[in-house]
Amino acid sequence: MASRKLNVLVYTGTGSTLESVRHCIYSLRRLLSPNYAVIPITESAILKEPWAPTCALLVFPGGADLGYCRVLNGTGNRIITQFVRRGGAYLGFCAGGYYGSQRCEFEVGNPEFEVVGSRELAFFPGTCRGGAFKGFEYHNERGAKAANILVKKGAFAESEALPDVFKCYYNGGGVFVDADKISAKSDKVQILAEFADKLDVESGDVKAAVVYCRVGEGSAIVIGPHPEFDAVNLGRQLEIPEYEKLIEDLAGDEEARTTFLKACLTKLGLEVSSGIAIPSLSKIHLSALRHTAVGEILCDLEEIITKEEGEEYIKGENDIFHLEKPDSRWSMMSLSETLAGELTAPKMNNGRTSPDPTADYSHILKRIVSHETEWPEPKETPYFNHSVFYSSLVDFRVRDPEATAWGDLFMYGEVLTSTNTILEKNHSLLSKLPTGFTLTATTQIAGRGRGSNVWVAPPGSLIMSTVINHPAHLAATRPIVFIQYLAAVAIVEAIKSYGIGYQDMPVKLKWPNDIYARDPNKPDKVTYIKIGGILSNCAYSSGNYQVVLGIGININNGRPTTSLDALLPLLNQKLPEFRIERLLARILTRLEVLYNDFCREGFSSELEERYYANWLHTNQIVTLEAEGGVKARVLGITRDWGMLKAEEVTPDGINGALRSTGKVWALQSDENSFDFWKGLVRRKI
Repeated sequence: MASRKLNVLVYTGTGSTLESVRHCIYSLRRLLSPNYAVIPITESAILKEPWAPTCALLVFPGGADLGYCRVLNGTGNRIITQFVRRGGAYLGFCAGGYYGSQRCEFEVGNPEFEVVGSRELAFFPGTCRGGAFKGFEYHNERGAKAANILVKKGAFAESEALPDVFKCYYNGGGVFVDADKISAKSDKVQILAEFADKLDVESGDVKAAVVYCRVGEGSAIVIGPHPEFDAVNLGRQLEIPEYEKLIEDLAGDEEARTTFLKACLTKLGLEVSSGIAIPSLSKIHLSALRHTAVGEILCDLEEIITKEEGEEYIKGENDIFHLEKPDSRWSMMSLSETLAGELTAPKMNNGRTSPDPTADYSHILKRIVSHETEWPEPKETPYFNHSVFYSSLVDFRVRDPEATAWGDLFMYGEVLTSTNTILEKNHSLLSKLPTGFTLTATTQIAGRGRGSNVWVAPPGSLIMSTVINHPAHLAATRPIVFIQYLAAVAIVEAIKSYGIGYQDMPVKLKWPNDIYARDPNKPDKVTYIKIGGILSNCAYSSGNYQVVLGIGININNGRPTTSLDALLPLLNQKLPEFRIERLLARILTRLEVLYNDFCREGFSSELEERYYANWLHTNQIVTLEAEGGVKARVLGITRDWGMLKAEEVTPDGINGALRSTGKVWALQSDENSFDFWKGLVRRKI
C-alpha cells in the first residue's frame, strides 16, 4: 500500500518570480491546509531529490518559462513527465501554462520579448500563444488587467456553486490555440474556462483560458491568467492610475475566483478545505515547575539580555525576543515593536488577515512573558493547560524515579514559527539553556522536517523541541545519531504507558525517525501510516554537543493522516482521549530515563531489544539500488553508529527460499529514500 501523498510542491527555482511564488503559496495554503503541506521546491530538488512519491501536486507559477527550460530540459522534464503519467498532477499558471504546452509563442514579432519554440512537457498538445492582451512588460504592473473569465460549467462534476463569469488578474499569460478542435479529437482535453474579452492574438474559434488534460494515469491543468492572485496581496501602484480600479474589481470577485480555483484543484484530485488565513504569531510563555526557577534562568541569560528605553531584549542570531514585564503584559505593543513587526506583518483588508507566506519572520519580534510567581492561567493559554502538564510531570516521575528534571523549565506559544528553529537558530540563547528545556506550540506556521519533507502541524498535534547537552567526551562511544532512536522508543513507550488500558495502542517506529500507527480506516487489514516524526539538529558549545530534538505527533487531529485518538476504538474498550499536556509530560519522563541509560551504558543490548520490540522492519526484504539492485534482509541497526544492517540474499535456497550469501551491508539513511512500503534503501553518497 502506498502512503497518502501530502506534499504540494511549488517551483521556486530559475525562471520563477518572487511575486508569483508568494501569491501561489498563499492561495494554495489557504485552500489546501491542513490536508496538504504546500512547500517550495527548487530545480536542484527536482533533479536530485526523491520528491515524487510524496507529491500530490506539482505547481509551476508565473515567471519566464525560458528559465524553466534552461535548468529542467532533458532530465528534469523526464522526471516531471514520469511523475504525472504515473498518477501525479501538474498545475501551471501563466508561464507554467506556456511551459506545460507543446509549443510556446510569446510576443511574436516583438524583438525585445519574443519567445518561440517547442516545449518538452507538452501536457497540452497544442500551442499556448500570448500575451493574450497587449501591454505586457517584465517586472512591472503596467500590462496587468482584470480579465473577464467565462467558466465552462459542464466540465466540472459539481458546478452549482461555480460562477458564470468572474474577474481574474492577468499579466502576460497566453491563450490555448484551437483547444476546441483538439478537444473534439481527444477526450483527454477539456476547456474549463474562456477569456470573455477580445484578445490581441489569434486563438481560433474559442478563446481557451484554462485547459484540463489527461496525461497517462495523471492530469494537468494549464492556465493563462492568474486565479491564484488575491487582490489583498496586490500593492498600490501610484504610477498606474487605473491600478486601484483593478484591485477593486478583483476584490469584488474574490469569492467567485476562489470557488473556481477550488474546482480546478478538485478536478486534479485534491481534497480542498475551506479558505483559512495563516494566523499571527502569539506570545511565548516561560514557566517552571518550581516558580523561582524562572528568575534563575533569566539570571543565567543576563549576559545576552540588552536593555533599551527600559525594555529588555534577547537579540539572537535569527530572532529578537522582547522580555515583557508583568505589568505590561496586557498592554499594546510598544512603538518600536510595532514598527519592527510592520516589516513583514500581515496586511489587513476588510477584516481579512493576509500574511505573506514567504515572509521573513525573523523581522517580527517574538514576545516572551515570564511567569515567576504562578503558571499561566487557562484563559491566557486556552489551548494548553499548564497545570495539567506540570501535575502530569509529577505523576509520571513517580513511575520513573530517575526522571527528575526534564520539562521543569518550559516555554509554550499558541502560534510559533518553528520550535526547532527558535532554539537551534539562536545559538547565543541555546548555549545558555539546560538539558531538558522544552519549547512547545499548538500551531507552527513555518515548521521543518528532514530533507524535503514537511511535517504538517495543525492544531491537535503535539509539537515540541527539547534541548539535550550531550558531553563531547561521550560522543565517541555514545554517538549522537542514537538520540533520535531513543526518542522514537520514548514516544512509543510513552503512548503505551499513558494510562491503564493504553498498553495495546498499535503504534510502531520506522527507521530512522518516524512514528507509524495502524490505519484505523482499515480495521480488517493490518496496514500502517505515519502519525509522527522526529527532527534532530546539533551545534557545539563549551564542551557539549547541543542537540535540539524536535518531535511532532498527531494526537487529536485526524488530518492529514490519522491520530492517536482515532486508534482508541481499535482497543475494544472505552478510554479517555489523549491530552496533549499529559502525553508531552510522559514523553519527557521516558526520554530522560532512556537518555540517562544511554549515557551510562551506550546503546546497550537492553536498549537495542526495546528498539526492535517496536519497529516495523524485522526480516524486511529491501533492494540495494546502489549495489546493482541486489536483495537484502534487514537484520537491525549497528550498535556503533546506528546504521541499518542488512544481509545480502539470493532466491536460490531450498524450494526457492531466500538464502544468505554471508555479505552484510551497513547503510545510512538518506533522509527520504527508505520507503517502508516499497522496500527501498539507497546508500548515502
